[in-house]
Amino acid sequence: MSTFTRTRLSLILAAAAAASLASPAWLRAETVPAAAQENAGKTFTREQVVAGLTRALVSHFNLEGDLQLELLRPWTAPTRTALVWDLDIIEFPQVATSSMMLRARILADGVQHAEVNFIIRAQLWRDAWAARQPVAVGAAFDAAALEARRVDLFRDREALPASVGDRSYVYARAVSAGRMLTWRDVARRPLVRKGDLIEVTATDGPLLVTMKALAMENGAQGDTITVRNPESRKNFSALVVDESRVQVRF
Repeated sequence: MSTFTRTRLSLILAAAAAASLASPAWLRAETVPAAAQENAGKTFTREQVVAGLTRALVSHFNLEGDLQLELLRPWTAPTRTALVWDLDIIEFPQVATSSMMLRARILADGVQHAEVNFIIRAQLWRDAWAARQPVAVGAAFDAAALEARRVDLFRDREALPASVGDRSYVYARAVSAGRMLTWRDVARRPLVRKGDLIEVTATDGPLLVTMKALAMENGAQGDTITVRNPESRKNFSALVVDESRVQVRF
């Protein structure tokens, strides 16, 4: 190879190396490691907002069932990024309904980014009881005569959830086949009935006294009712604990 050719080749290689060093980093980088991408942060998506609102509402109102939310205003994601986004609800509605407005602080890496009013449409899906066959008033509650149906409890607020009901309940009114049960359709079975002579147990520490009294009203287990001492004719309150039995604590 001649001296001229070698000199020309050296100049070409040197120019290529200089051009590579002078090129912008984004032209020279082929890929960004996954760890670097994660450390760069992310924006706050609509899905994350809905998930945060759902968790907050379920916790605040102690909701049972499948809560589904829809934002009624378009959501514009923040232009900045953060490693951790969060919602701090600063104003809840008084009750959970199908339409709600909440005010929240948006936190980016623990620092407030903005305050936003969210208007949402909500559904609370849960299994509720429906009568499979006609039910007579006064009959004992029997799940075998019922079937569970999926309902939105924000729309059918009186529907009786399928988690409610045992032999301590009776039907307060007749229910036709196919109809959804409501809270008004059932009542706790009275263990004490008005006018019955019942047993009263009074306890005061280790002291236990048993007497008879007249029930002045019906009462299911756990109810506090008024009873009357048949000798003194004085009324007092007692807790229903079993069939024809109440308890008084001093």
